[in-house]
Amino acid sequence: MTAAGFVEAVGWTLVNFTWQGALIACETAVHLVLLRNASARARYAVAGTGLLLCLLWPAASLWVRLNGDAAADGGIAIMLVGAGAGSPADLDWAGLLGMNLAWIVGAWALCALFLALRMVAGLLWVRRAAIHEARDPAWQARLDRLAPQFGIGRPVALRVVTNLSSPVTAGWWRPVVLVPASLVTTMPAQLLEALLAHELAHVRRHDYLVNLVQNVIEALLFYHPAVWWLSRRIRAERELIADAIAAGQLGEPRRLALALSELEKLQFSPTRLAQAANGGDLMSRIKQLVRPESTTLNWKAALPVIGFALAALAGCAQQPQAEPKVTSMGPVTIETPVIETTAMVDMNSCPRPVYPAVALQRKIEGTVTIGFLVDARGNVLDTALRRSSGDASLDQAARVALAKCRFKPATINDTPIDRWSDVQYVWKAS
Repeated sequence: MTAAGFVEAVGWTLVNFTWQGALIACETAVHLVLLRNASARARYAVAGTGLLLCLLWPAASLWVRLNGDAAADGGIAIMLVGAGAGSPADLDWAGLLGMNLAWIVGAWALCALFLALRMVAGLLWVRRAAIHEARDPAWQARLDRLAPQFGIGRPVALRVVTNLSSPVTAGWWRPVVLVPASLVTTMPAQLLEALLAHELAHVRRHDYLVNLVQNVIEALLFYHPAVWWLSRRIRAERELIADAIAAGQLGEPRRLALALSELEKLQFSPTRLAQAANGGDLMSRIKQLVRPESTTLNWKAALPVIGFALAALAGCAQQPQAEPKVTSMGPVTIETPVIETTAMVDMNSCPRPVYPAVALQRKIEGTVTIGFLVDARGNVLDTALRRSSGDASLDQAARVALAKCRFKPATINDTPIDRWSDVQYVWKAS
């Protein structure tokens, strides 16, 4: 596949994920509302499945485009907000997006690269802290005594960090708990021990690996609100699970609640690549520890469902079409069907494209697909390269020559309209 074809495949995958992500988020939101009084583990599993689908669906679509059906999902046009009803019949969103796929992919790549570099910087910060920050033998010994209670057999290191506001856990094979120096010197020992128990719950569940996967998905699909919403829900439910595990091991939920209330006075951790005790809504976590109660359904819980449902409906809508005409015959109403035709090129109205000399000499061949915006009179208003032949000189020669041809305009119910139409031209050296 040519570079232009690869860019086109990536571009359409990114565009179509706007409606795919909305559908996934809508379905996940419905399940989360139904499971509002279930365990945090159940909601965590649902939100995690939704976020994983956000990665797998576009990945599968891209694979299909690169290896098989280049038109996968191509029949669905993304409509801007408010562009559905009352749009001109000749407005072709697929054509508009197709002309700007290179810009879309370029902007996405730059932003994804920035987020990836930020993630790498966070990993390096965690690694540096694990190696160079100070050790505290007394708290290390206390952490070593706690770890077996959580079923953790491998060593868990403890480091005291000055520029940190909450304990965080990083690493999987060699986990490390980073503890703020301010907590070591000011927080009562029994409360800090409760926070360390929370961090050990993250180590036991291997939450660090899941969090890394979340960061990768956020970097790749950063432009979709559904990804950030799902990721935020995963982190919130994960903290509730870790709280429940820590409270169960300590046997004192109120002690962990009191420790969390002390954390509320501090700023949040500067890194999201590690698991922190202050993640999620601290007040709701404290309430869940001290006085758990059922959550009643209210209109606010329906907002994510409604919002993502509207986004999914807008994204799944087909290209705008003219509304059918209705004629009345007494008491009977007959709906006239919409009959559309596409623009057709008249190859006899223009000279054939001239084979570029260098390409002919090297016997370069290929098939180029060019989009033409044809007005109601059959004139070409604009062109766009849909799929390259693999050689820029062949693409340009076909574009220039075919743009001089006359077209039979597209029609709706025999009425000529402006419409994009794709034309393929095959270059054969023999």
